[in-house]
Amino acid sequence: MKFDVIIIGSGLAGLTAGIRLAEAGKSCAIISNGQSALHFSSGSLDLLTHLPDGSLVTQPKKALAALAELAPKHPYSRMGETQVSTLIEQAQALLSSTKGLEYQGSGDENHYRITPVGRSRMSWMSPKRVPTHGVDQALPWKKLAVVGIEGFLDFQPQFASSTLNEQGVESIPYHIHLPLLDRLRDNPSEFRAVNIARYLDKPENTKALAEELKKHIDDSVEAIILPACIGLDAEEPVTLLQQLVGKPICLLPTLPPSLLGIRLHQALKLRFQKAGGLIMPGDRAEQVDLMGNKVTGIHTRNHTDIPIRSEHVVLATGSFFNNGLIAEFDRVYEPLMELDLLETLPRNEWTQVNVFAKQPYMRFGVDTDSQLRPMKYGEVLENVYAVGAVLGGFDPLNEGCGAGVSMISALYAAQQILQHNKSEQTTSAVVEAAQ
Repeated sequence: MKFDVIIIGSGLAGLTAGIRLAEAGKSCAIISNGQSALHFSSGSLDLLTHLPDGSLVTQPKKALAALAELAPKHPYSRMGETQVSTLIEQAQALLSSTKGLEYQGSGDENHYRITPVGRSRMSWMSPKRVPTHGVDQALPWKKLAVVGIEGFLDFQPQFASSTLNEQGVESIPYHIHLPLLDRLRDNPSEFRAVNIARYLDKPENTKALAEELKKHIDDSVEAIILPACIGLDAEEPVTLLQQLVGKPICLLPTLPPSLLGIRLHQALKLRFQKAGGLIMPGDRAEQVDLMGNKVTGIHTRNHTDIPIRSEHVVLATGSFFNNGLIAEFDRVYEPLMELDLLETLPRNEWTQVNVFAKQPYMRFGVDTDSQLRPMKYGEVLENVYAVGAVLGGFDPLNEGCGAGVSMISALYAAQQILQHNKSEQTTSAVVEAAQ
């Protein structure tokens, strides 16, 4: 099999790169080993919330220059302030133009979203149904109802309600009982957000939920917060519920599997496939063929000795969680190509005793040049690009930039591939004209 681009990994970075390339006319295939990390995410995306020195960032674009001084090897710093600012706009446009997604936010200024326990957490882009407020603003409602479903243990309304009350927002916790969910409730392992949504998304069940909400919730409540267990495949069930109840409906993510994260993954995956992209599910890249400093073929678990060939390779395998990086007792390594890592520390310096402190291992990852082409034995692999969490030089948790690095680096790598091909075509045209 031959493609223009092979993408290894089907998370946020892999799908973003795939969409950009496939919609530009490139034949692309994604090798997808298993469940995307997006299924475990809140659905909200962060761009940059803190500098490495701990300084709070409210305006990410304006903080890029300071970031470059403090962390010159951060992926944003490698790509450059101008490029990153442009790609932020492209990422926002990609999200806003993807069917089934409705997002709010801007790289010019972060916002706060409400978490499942009622706290405010800074974000770049959030689903429009998630309650948010500006950096120097309060929530737009003074009285809220936080509603839980009886037997649903992945969301506790009293926790969120108590925290919101501490922040000066009057909030009342409720539990409602829905007989239509009794079959699921009998099996706790089945009583999860995704399975509940499959019931509540049916119009007749959405109406039953609306009746239950109207029966219990005080008329003075200005908005209703529910766990995100409705609207799995589309926004319509939530819109119908809001119309029936007559009050704004907000959703908070639950413990994984997260409906909002799954919806983001499904929407991006569908867009990639509609653009002509191919996904190889349940497969795993196990070995590459190298000729000089180029990858000429990829061997996967399902295709055994038949290599998949492409002009370019995008490595979007993730970090430790996705086995894009492997930690053994005395070493950390990239398992597919044994690429050079940006930082290597002695084993006793990987972590700190205080679990809430910055952990050095979070910055581990692949070393690249300014075009995000990874290094192997100090030499650049000419047709490979590393994107997302597999990159080194940043701390996605403490700097609040994991999703941003994934999308921005993926768009940047796609841009390098498209420019490379355009340059080759121009050179060929000049040679032909000279002949």
